[in-house]
Amino acid sequence: MDSGRAVLLIADIGGYTEYMSTHRMSLAHAEVNTARMLEKMIDAAPGFDLIEIEGDAAFLSRQAENGDAETAIAAILDAAVAMHRAFHEERQYVAANLCPCTGCKGAADLKLKFVAHVGDVATQTIRDRIKLVGIDVILVHRLLKNPVGIPEYVLLSEDLYRTGADSVRQPVQEVAPDLEGFGTVRAYFVDVGDLEDPLPPLPPPGWPGRLSRTAVAAGKGLPAMIGLRRTRYEASDRPDS
Repeated sequence: MDSGRAVLLIADIGGYTEYMSTHRMSLAHAEVNTARMLEKMIDAAPGFDLIEIEGDAAFLSRQAENGDAETAIAAILDAAVAMHRAFHEERQYVAANLCPCTGCKGAADLKLKFVAHVGDVATQTIRDRIKLVGIDVILVHRLLKNPVGIPEYVLLSEDLYRTGADSVRQPVQEVAPDLEGFGTVRAYFVDVGDLEDPLPPLPPPGWPGRLSRTAVAAGKGLPAMIGLRRTRYEASDRPDS
């Protein structure tokens, strides 16, 4: 088991529970569409390694560079902007496809938030899959439960923010969530929209893209829709999970 310092970043899709309708077709299409949005987000952050897909979230990491928190924060903010843009572009195509089900049209209500931390982790390899463990991995996940009052943001842990605050030029607000196992902690957030330079609006989805997303949702969602495969959402509802 190797250990070291790592920058930890979770990109979490907000509104996922309401989005995952219990209707079988909608549930199947929602899972396919969520997977596509996650794939686009991950592709937009090549400087980070994907550790795990956690339902509606992507858990990513990169090696901390000599304790340089300013570099870490800059990398996090750049990744958040790129992932946010990629997510909304794909979400727009999903919502504009030709399927009327909730799993497709409901994508328009989804949002994207980020939490980030830097700390000590240990690396485990289990069946060729790399996992990160340690108290700091637990902390970054607990930070998802916070009192931030806006739907799309980047939340930085105090350890991360305090050592590189000058690298965040946007308005920063403080929150103090009470986290299980950690007590009251301080964290700092910025609105994702404030991070982006003025960009042209996303182009309206063209017919080829709309037809392509419709075909993907229908084709990949068919096994789950007819009961040949359980969706991840259904599987996670089992009493023993």
